[in-house]
Amino acid sequence: MRRKEFEVTDKEAVKKVLDECEYGVLSLLSDNEPYGVAINFVLYNDMVCFHGAKEGRKVEAIKSNAQASFLAIQPYAMIPSYFSNTRAAYPATQFFTSVHIYGEVSTINDAGEKAQILEAMMQKLQSEGGYDTISVDNPIYTKALEETGVYALKPQTTSLKVKAGQNLSDERKQKVVQKLMQRDKEKDKSTVELMLLIIDEKQNIQS
Repeated sequence: MRRKEFEVTDKEAVKKVLDECEYGVLSLLSDNEPYGVAINFVLYNDMVCFHGAKEGRKVEAIKSNAQASFLAIQPYAMIPSYFSNTRAAYPATQFFTSVHIYGEVSTINDAGEKAQILEAMMQKLQSEGGYDTISVDNPIYTKALEETGVYALKPQTTSLKVKAGQNLSDERKQKVVQKLMQRDKEKDKSTVELMLLIIDEKQNIQS
């Protein structure tokens, strides 16, 4: 049975995770075998869009069976077992958020739409700029737009999972928050912010 306390249905929360994740894993069926491939992606018109070659195993798999699943994970802090004041190993874990999407992949053939998707991806991966805007009117991109495959996964189902100590007692949550603030390593601050947000939301619901 799935842990309902970890599930979130907020569409904006899903978008936030996908906007912040740099890559995800696309899972396909290739020659009746499961096939997963890491991809850079961008959320465009509510679709997970990515680019690549126009041929190869990934493309052949999509042509054979367009149904696919996609998983993007945003890692947060590692939570060592001793944060729970025990010598037992089992409390050790890592907090994270993840988005899982199931849907159908289509090939984008229109040059204008391809350019818009690739430009959106560049804005995500290189937000500081430093490149000429991708458009069909710019001759430096004419060949690239012809030779690059652009694909879109249209979601049929989408789920967001947040694992940030929701299942812990209030006392243990406060201890973990305190330990993270004391440790103050990379991801600890963002993990504390996430935990406090969840605690505040829970208190608002109860009140």
